[in-house]
Amino acid sequence: MSAIGLSSRAIIGSFYARLEQNVGTEWINAVSMMFNSDQESETYKWLGMAPAMREWVGGRNAKGFRENGLTITNKHFEATLEVLVREARRDKTGQLMVRVNEMADRANAHWASLLSTLMLNGASTVCYDGQYFFDTDHAEGNSGSQSNKITVDISALPTGDTTGSHGSVTAPSVGEMALSIQAGIQQIIGFKDDQGEPMNENARNFLVLVPSTLLNVAAAAVAVPFLPQGMNNPLAATNVYSVGVLPNVRLNASWTDTFAVFRTDGSVKPFIRQQEADLMMKAKAEGSEFEFDNDAWQFGIDTWRNVGYGYWQHACSVQMT
Repeated sequence: MSAIGLSSRAIIGSFYARLEQNVGTEWINAVSMMFNSDQESETYKWLGMAPAMREWVGGRNAKGFRENGLTITNKHFEATLEVLVREARRDKTGQLMVRVNEMADRANAHWASLLSTLMLNGASTVCYDGQYFFDTDHAEGNSGSQSNKITVDISALPTGDTTGSHGSVTAPSVGEMALSIQAGIQQIIGFKDDQGEPMNENARNFLVLVPSTLLNVAAAAVAVPFLPQGMNNPLAATNVYSVGVLPNVRLNASWTDTFAVFRTDGSVKPFIRQQEADLMMKAKAEGSEFEFDNDAWQFGIDTWRNVGYGYWQHACSVQMT
């Protein structure tokens, strides 16, 4: 510690310690894959699925990269905190460190912010195949037309609450939510690759991201063994597959009746995270010209990174109607 209450070294150390905790962003690694970058942008050529076994007729049939792909350009992001020297000197209640910890929490949430924007824009932004990420008419090679943007009419489902009445699209019953989630999983499992082969037949782990307004009913939908009216709940059959539910409050404003299902055990994820430079904190503090001129310190963080769409085939948006 310096002669004043807090030193810049203590502030920087506290920031990195808090950064390592990485609380509240567990879903990020489940739905995205990280690639390191060493230049302004990176281009990802898609191989399509690995070749299926075939009878050897007329020699080998080699399969290379497909023409389609995408380019992700790194962007520069920053956040800067200014602290008056007297605030550091007089801080006996830890308010300064609260702000530093909040800065670390916001830095950890940056990937969540970028990925959530991808989700919200998925129905209007193209991915590697030239279609919108969430779209009704994806097609590659011999796959045929496929949709990862579905609607479920909950009034037509065979299950309401115990009284037999149906919920609403913003407040569905547990049974309606369970069958809507099942519809998204079923859609993903049925996707075919560019060779017309089943692409997700070995999928076993799924994650449902919901706006917080749907969290309680979604959590119940994957947990209860029986649905109203005596139906078995397929989501609770743990020997078939595992389904998790997590809230994403960044979806609340737009997805009041919508959620997304993701396959999480594939080698390729629905989204790509790309980073050129690690997040670093820099300071203008003790002995600096900035301190002399302003009687203050500045702590800045910055990084070069961006996100993009990966496999649409491992994601499905479900809108209840």
